Amino acid sequence: TFLALRERVEFAQGKGGNLFVSIHADSFPKSTAEARGATVYTLSERASDDEAKELAAKENFSDAIAGVDLPSDRDEVVANILIDLAQRETQNRSIIFAKSVVGQMGSSDLHRKSLKSAGFRVLKSPDVPSVLLELGYVSSQQDLKQMVSETWRSRTADSIAQAVNTYFSKRLAGSRASNGPN
Repeated sequence: TFLALRERVEFAQGKGGNLFVSIHADSFPKSTAEARGATVYTLSERASDDEAKELAAKENFSDAIAGVDLPSDRDEVVANILIDLAQRETQNRSIIFAKSVVGQMGSSDLHRKSLKSAGFRVLKSPDVPSVLLELGYVSSQQDLKQMVSETWRSRTADSIAQAVNTYFSKRLAGSRASNGPN
């Protein structure tokens, strides 16, 4: 089933997702020597600001700012500030997770610049940390050989799962520490 980019984010939000990982394998016909290895993308600051403007223009701000109910007579400036704060926190958590993914993957599997940011639509959730993981490029013979290897796929899946576990373990430990002993 094909889901449009925005529908993918909405699906994850509808399921109560706490982390969004969009996994891709792309081709890059030009400069194929440069296009090899895994890259983890987070939303760029510029795109985040543009998305904040788009979200601010919508009628219902409450979904965009994690359930905070804004009365209709509330000043739009306050809504924009709340959305921006939520997006900044989400972006920070996205970067933390992206670094965890890179840390779990072997350096031989990574692009020379393994952490990047861009305005991918699937990364624009204001309240769910999101990364786009480009596993490699089918236009690279080395990447293609890895991607068809069951061993490589299994190892890569384990790395991603470990990054997810590490991310949530640290968040859970942090929330316990801030809440004090039970």
